[in-house]
Amino acid sequence: MTESLEIATKEYQAGIAAFERGQYRESVDRLQKASALTTGNSRLGGKIQIWLVTAYEAAGQRTEAIALCEQLKQHPDSETSKQGKRLLYIMQAPQLKRPTEWMTQIPDLAAIADNESQVRIGSGNNKPKQPPQPEFVDLSQVNTQDNRFIWVSLIAIGLTLIGLLWIA
Repeated sequence: MTESLEIATKEYQAGIAAFERGQYRESVDRLQKASALTTGNSRLGGKIQIWLVTAYEAAGQRTEAIALCEQLKQHPDSETSKQGKRLLYIMQAPQLKRPTEWMTQIPDLAAIADNESQVRIGSGNNKPKQPPQPEFVDLSQVNTQDNRFIWVSLIAIGLTLIGLLWIA
């Protein structure tokens, strides 16, 4: 029994690690193996099943995730039962519609072949970049009329300095 518990713990940890790397299918497989090696009513079994719900959802297996949450609502461990109810509530909540202008489109990089990206990297265009050339300003376009703001600010600064000297 302890050997299967050790294997279950290793599969559980590997499932969490796969989930954190974004490998959701592998995470589901590992967590299913870990769940099969433990009793579902134990505290560890509950933790594994909670992670399995999250992995199911991330892998796009929503119906399996909801079905497992329904089972977890009756789990003997009160913390696991609460988490199961919370996850079920979240998954059954209505999806909000977001305007398209709120969202950023991320291009699909899977269409680029691996060798194509390597060809671009090693294409031999290793010339050093030239520093950017300075832009010259056309002085005939510059407004050179007198700006009264400068004179007002200089007078204000002068009066402030005189006032400070008089107080000191």
